[in-house]
Amino acid sequence: MAEDLNIIQGSKSDQYQALIPQISGLLTGENNLIANLANTAAALKEQFGWFWVGFYLVDQNELVLGPFQGPVACTRIQKGRGVCGSSWKEGRTLIVPDVEKFPGHIACSSLSKSEIVVPLVKDGLIWGVLDVDSSDYDQFDDIDQHYLEQIVALLKIV
Repeated sequence: MAEDLNIIQGSKSDQYQALIPQISGLLTGENNLIANLANTAAALKEQFGWFWVGFYLVDQNELVLGPFQGPVACTRIQKGRGVCGSSWKEGRTLIVPDVEKFPGHIACSSLSKSEIVVPLVKDGLIWGVLDVDSSDYDQFDDIDQHYLEQIVALLKIV
């Protein structure tokens, strides 16, 4: 597939529905995990203009920074710490309307105001998380959760 995205305006659902087949096309035929994570992060950031979009990958008892789009980020996160570590520990998507109110939030940037973290799962094991931050409060909802969970299901580790 060409590496150009067709950026769609409209409702959030419309944007996701147009983006998912494009991400699927970017992933088709490419087995390199880093390339696929990088293109997925770039596609999401380009479509939605969020503050930060990226991946943290499980490395023993830590999440380690993977491909991302946005400002410099925290490199390592302990299991159970912050939104990413909590999503990993709990094995579920977390939506945080105001990160300052999340117990133990790790402030990689004071510009981040809300966050959604989606676990990456294979064979019942979490191998990473998708982390998305917005500079606006209350940016993420069930619609984001629904479609971001579909997007991370497209990602495969070889």
